[in-house]
Amino acid sequence: MKADEKQKILITLICALAAIAVSFGIHCFVSGRETDNKIKVGFIYVGDGSDAYTNNFAKAQLEIENQFAGQVRTITKYNVPEDTVESALIDLVGEECDLIFTTSYGYGEKAKEYAAMYPDIQFCAATCTNANEEPYLSNYHTFMGNIYEGRYISGVVAGMKLKELLEEGRITKEQAKIGYIAAFPFAEVISGYTAFFLGVRSEVPEATMMVKYTYTWGNYRLEKNIAEELIDEGCVIISQHSDTSGPAAACEETDKSRSVYYVSYNESMRDIAPTTYLTGSKINWSPYMTGAVKAVLSGRDIESFVKGNVNGNDIGSGFENDWVRMLEINEFVTADGTREKVDELINGFRQHKLNVFQGDYIGVDPYDPSDMIDLRDGYKENEHSSAPTFHYILKDVITVEE
Repeated sequence: MKADEKQKILITLICALAAIAVSFGIHCFVSGRETDNKIKVGFIYVGDGSDAYTNNFAKAQLEIENQFAGQVRTITKYNVPEDTVESALIDLVGEECDLIFTTSYGYGEKAKEYAAMYPDIQFCAATCTNANEEPYLSNYHTFMGNIYEGRYISGVVAGMKLKELLEEGRITKEQAKIGYIAAFPFAEVISGYTAFFLGVRSEVPEATMMVKYTYTWGNYRLEKNIAEELIDEGCVIISQHSDTSGPAAACEETDKSRSVYYVSYNESMRDIAPTTYLTGSKINWSPYMTGAVKAVLSGRDIESFVKGNVNGNDIGSGFENDWVRMLEINEFVTADGTREKVDELINGFRQHKLNVFQGDYIGVDPYDPSDMIDLRDGYKENEHSSAPTFHYILKDVITVEE
């Protein structure tokens, strides 16, 4: 072989090895970009771990810390009033967070303002409704679970217990009354207690419901007092959309000669009300929040990364993607067949076979009596937004007491 031919072969070999080395280096760089990347994630909470609402978010935060150990540093702001959230946002921006989660509806306006000022930070606002409003910001997102699904199943469980009481002769049809402690007359709350009530009515068509508002999310004494008032007014099932264990305590402390049972929200209250607690439901925040962290770590768009019903920069889901969960079933107290019924309904939601907001009912907007809806035509909740939109009071069967 001539010298020039040997030289050509050597040059070709060297080029091939160089190409392999470059390719290997690029692969290591690209694949390592996700595994070696590190971000800071901020959390703003309206409460702390002692209240059920905040505790559910804290569980998602802990999952993030465990799943992304070494990649994610978390910074947390607890007990932040909605009207002072700006100071918490300033602190987290100053800490150079790459992703900030806010967890209360009242934070949304300020969070979006800061998203506009800091386009390199991703802001994710739970329960809010303003992601797709002008101005549209690519780094501002909203999310929430389809909690009406869990509320409805909780209502069915309550209805099965109510039906049992009727069949045993412990109450009459006229005494089939539900009491509900509600925080505010928001669509989120109205949608929730309507879904709960329709679940009850699927088992006991004669049931009626009384609603009383607290105008606060977390006041133990007030919530307990209202529960006691509802019980004194003849309600035999009590539920709530508020954040303390006051209603559970009120039910458990009721004279045992009276039939009173309780359905919780956000966490099981079996330890507080072992003889009256039936079940409850909650939003599981982990699928969205862990997904958002993965998206930011990998430099991908959140809405294309998280599984759910996407509308612009808003995303939600229910049992289908584990965004909603049922709480503990107290089989010591619930009616026979409850667990099987719950499993059946969960599968129904997963397969998109259930339409909750439907029936021979007329709904009236509490702020505009001329705005009415006929539910014989049905209403699809969370179709276009993760936050609930049903805001009508069912005429003649739900009474709101001020």
